[in-house]
Amino acid sequence: MSPSAEQWAAAVAAVRSAGPDDEVLLICHVNPDGDALGSMLGFALGLRRLGLTRIRATFPGDFTVPDPYAGLPGLDLLVPEADAWPDPDLVLIFDVASESRLGGLADRLSAPRSVVLDHHASNTGFGEVRLVDPRAAATSVVAEQLLARLGVPLDAEIAECLYVALATDTGSFKFDMTTVAVHELAARLIATGIRPGEISRRIFDSRPFGAMKLTGEVLGRAILDPAAAGGRGMVWTYATLSDLERFAQPPYVLDTLIDPVRSVAEADVSVVVKEIGAREWAVSLRSKGAVDVSGVAVSQGGGGHRLAAGFTGYGEVRDVVDAVRRRLDEFLN
Repeated sequence: MSPSAEQWAAAVAAVRSAGPDDEVLLICHVNPDGDALGSMLGFALGLRRLGLTRIRATFPGDFTVPDPYAGLPGLDLLVPEADAWPDPDLVLIFDVASESRLGGLADRLSAPRSVVLDHHASNTGFGEVRLVDPRAAATSVVAEQLLARLGVPLDAEIAECLYVALATDTGSFKFDMTTVAVHELAARLIATGIRPGEISRRIFDSRPFGAMKLTGEVLGRAILDPAAAGGRGMVWTYATLSDLERFAQPPYVLDTLIDPVRSVAEADVSVVVKEIGAREWAVSLRSKGAVDVSGVAVSQGGGGHRLAAGFTGYGEVRDVVDAVRRRLDEFLN
């Protein structure tokens, strides 16, 4: 269900109540992707256009901005978790489905005003004002709609952030959530003068040589399980911290690994398991449409969408994959 008129009005009122001396904190999820960073920074620039000056944007955990997003406008507003306002007057949360994804910043939800902007169907319903639209292709769609209601016109800097967010969460406009409205929004963003070809090359078509070699090795260990997912097929692979160390690559280079894995014709479900600590794994799940992977993710303490979800798994890599396979069979039966 989309946000109601009352929820939109409450969000507008919360933002407009911020005075020039108020501390405004914007937060997105740990290990931010293009939608999280793009939505947050685009909206932060919009707040600056409204005349607010005490604005900080952040995310929990390691303060590393992936190289593809290192040129985004608004990065001057981004600070490490330790430098986030400790007692902000207004908090805005972007692309976060549950409080656990806020890490050590979850206590900021006790601010006098909080607004959550998200598009995950698995959103747990936290925050004072919730703008959660599972039908939106990206959180940037929700962010743009709130900016419009606030009377903030799109300029090239805001548009670039929102376009990056929209393009990444729609898989460069090829996923099922790519609707007429998505293309209409993309057209409005491009009309500000941004260069989509240049942005796409930076975001999708530029990788270090070491990352390419790492991807090749990890894809080489992929396993196809035709009987999994009720006979619809599952393909999976994994990457370890030692893989990253051997090729001298940061963890975020694995974020797009799911894309070539999900292209396997014989499997509806694809799984990529990435080591993030001792016996701890970040698990990415994708479906081509026959299977709802969000239920599997939620049952394991994660969340996401019907066709794209994830969770944190524990144990050996085989333990994690076997748990996914069992859950898939349970949900399908």
